[in-house]
Amino acid sequence: MLNRIDLSRADLNLLVLFEIVHDERHVGRAAEKLNLTPSAVSHGLGRLRRLLNDPLFLRTPKGVVPTARAMELASPIADVLARVRSVISTAEPFDPANSTRRFTIGAPDGVAAVFLPPLLAELGRTAPGIDIGVRQLLPAPGETSPERAWRSAFADLEAGAMDIAVIPSGHIPTRFHARSLYNEDFVLAMQAGHPFADDPTLEHYCEMKHLVVSFTGDPHGFVDEVLATQGYSRRIALTVPSFMFALAVLADTDLISALPKRFVARHAARFGVVSLEAPLPLTTFQLNAIAPRAAMMDAGLAWIFDLLAPKHQCWG
Repeated sequence: MLNRIDLSRADLNLLVLFEIVHDERHVGRAAEKLNLTPSAVSHGLGRLRRLLNDPLFLRTPKGVVPTARAMELASPIADVLARVRSVISTAEPFDPANSTRRFTIGAPDGVAAVFLPPLLAELGRTAPGIDIGVRQLLPAPGETSPERAWRSAFADLEAGAMDIAVIPSGHIPTRFHARSLYNEDFVLAMQAGHPFADDPTLEHYCEMKHLVVSFTGDPHGFVDEVLATQGYSRRIALTVPSFMFALAVLADTDLISALPKRFVARHAARFGVVSLEAPLPLTTFQLNAIAPRAAMMDAGLAWIFDLLAPKHQCWG
């Protein structure tokens, strides 16, 4: 790590120069991209070599190649520059039409697959330079308390690892700004022509082979809790770690699965999967978009939050 004296002779522009030379692997092309002369780039590389005590880039007939030390430094330097660019971009007036910011949104995959298509379409119309990263969020295994089940999402938001989370819980700590996206019901999904459709009774349902979406592989789901209250049980023939994978499996098997209704409505047709209402009452989940209240002072974050979860959103 650099000490205070070393930092006094560091120049952020040298890190930008490092990044471009590392990407281009050629001093001349890097100079063109930086709008500098090749000699200026060479001079900057000399300063970097002295600062970091390594040759960094070795000349070859076709350009330059990074040393092992330069390869180690590439990722940390890219991370530093990304953070600096993020700080600078948030300090400037936010203009979505011209912004090139990246926002990270966390959600279970069955939820992201519902809100992402309309969000991307709107960004394409109003903010074509903005990029989105999506993180898969999962509840803590074995937790019955909704707040504890999603505690890692709350922690990641406060640590700045993501900007917004969308979770199926109404138990949101007061330090977070929250807004409801929609309530999600569940339907039974299966391949077209499935025999259950001819006799959609509870008894026939329990005779079927079932698929459960479970990241940990635990076959016991909320449907089993409902069945147990009525004295029934079912066979879980397969667990898979994501909802989209579940659709792909259902398309080629005789399995049946309880999946989110809006997710199925948007994506099932391309897999040849159909849905039916369940012959038993299934849980309804409230989907909430959340962000730290302090972070909502960032005009860009507040804008993307409102785009994802408008105050008068109508989900069909």
